[in-house]
Amino acid sequence: MTSHQSTQTMKPATAAKKLGVYLPATPAEFQEGVVSRAELNELQANPPQWLQDLRRNGPHPRPVVAARLGVSIAGLARGGVTEPLTTEQIEALREDSPEWLEKERATQAEVRKEAARIKEKKQDQES
Repeated sequence: MTSHQSTQTMKPATAAKKLGVYLPATPAEFQEGVVSRAELNELQANPPQWLQDLRRNGPHPRPVVAARLGVSIAGLARGGVTEPLTTEQIEALREDSPEWLEKERATQAEVRKEAARIKEKKQDQES
């Protein structure tokens, strides 16, 4: 009895999400094909130049933009940021520090503080 192991593949959008890059900015051959688990692992371990450039300069997808600004994805939307941003645009936002960004960072800090408090309380109850 032998088990047949099929190659696990994913859509380019899924692979781009796992790699933390904006799909429309990737090369056409990446967008048009399928990516196997082995190929994804290879891209993560030894990123080609296009992947290094995208990670460094962008455009970045919303989850990456939100993380770099220290806000939630919803906070980005409330601030009017709906498009992918480049690293340069993210840095400019940080430097300008608009009112919405300060407010969203404060909100995010409160959310993290509350999550830590709940986690600590839960751990105390389990002890």
